[in-house]
Amino acid sequence: MANSSANGENQTTSKPPPLPSPLRFSKFFQSNMRILVTGGAGFIGSHLVDRLMENEKNEVIVVDNYFTGSKDNLKRWIGHPRFELIRHDVTEPLLVEVDQIYHLACPASPIFYKYNPVKTIKTNVIGTLNMLGLAKRVGARILLTSTSEVYGDPLIHPQPESYWGNVNPIGVRSCYDEGKRVAETLMFDYHRQHGIEIRIARIFNTYGPRMNIDDGRVVSNFIAQALRGEALTVQKPGTQTRSFCYVSDMVDGLIRLMEGENTGPINIGNPGEFTMLELAETVKELISPEVEIKMVENTPDDPRQRKPDITKAKELLGWEPKVKLRDGLPLMEEDFRLRLGVPKDNE
Repeated sequence: MANSSANGENQTTSKPPPLPSPLRFSKFFQSNMRILVTGGAGFIGSHLVDRLMENEKNEVIVVDNYFTGSKDNLKRWIGHPRFELIRHDVTEPLLVEVDQIYHLACPASPIFYKYNPVKTIKTNVIGTLNMLGLAKRVGARILLTSTSEVYGDPLIHPQPESYWGNVNPIGVRSCYDEGKRVAETLMFDYHRQHGIEIRIARIFNTYGPRMNIDDGRVVSNFIAQALRGEALTVQKPGTQTRSFCYVSDMVDGLIRLMEGENTGPINIGNPGEFTMLELAETVKELISPEVEIKMVENTPDDPRQRKPDITKAKELLGWEPKVKLRDGLPLMEEDFRLRLGVPKDNE
């Protein structure tokens, strides 16, 4: 039985978790681990699929409605005998036989979740209910990728898992913030009432290859602007901070959480903290020293500070990020150059 931590501290389940397929305990036939990844055609999801597929004992099923994801992110696996890709919206029920569920499905960029806020909150609430129902039926362990946005505009810095947050319930970002908070609630209620094995990761800002180029998040914005020779637009006042985790470190943390014995919630992110101006200066220095930095108006409910306390991740998962921002940004730049068709000066 998993150990509860953080907000789920000292919570006990009322019944043991349901058993998965009897093939899991067969004497003569060891079946592969069947893993479902919702949102697996997205940025983080596709990198997670890559890592899971490297293990020859894994069969991976991806479901995605392609609202923000892309088949291109998974093209190396299409046709592979251990891989399936299903066009499906998690707000509709799904019936498959699996052992583990990584539930990533949800637009995570403000441009996308503000474009269709009702769809966003339905994905968080109804989608999570459907995946929990599936986990209950087949006895699967389920991991939810929650978000640092559950802390809102935090009054505590850095943010530990025990912090309940400072969230505007009726703001333009609430479909995402509150949607993820409800998803966490549902996860723990199913855990307590039905014995479902759950894992909750609160992921902080993540960057790397395959991000949507125009998704509105600050790292992709700055790199795309620098490659196009445009001014880097920093939202006022420029002193607001973020912490950036490279995608390979994020995937490692998610797998460790899934395979470990703790329910979470557990923060997974890089505690290295940068102001938006510092990030802009770094991108300018590494990619295009001649571009300008321009201040623009801020968006509503933009958090002033964001930095994870990763004490639990270190203690319970043995995890901490390895890739430094200055090492990760050039890898993302290379990917963006290929997709934008922008050669390097010396090519």
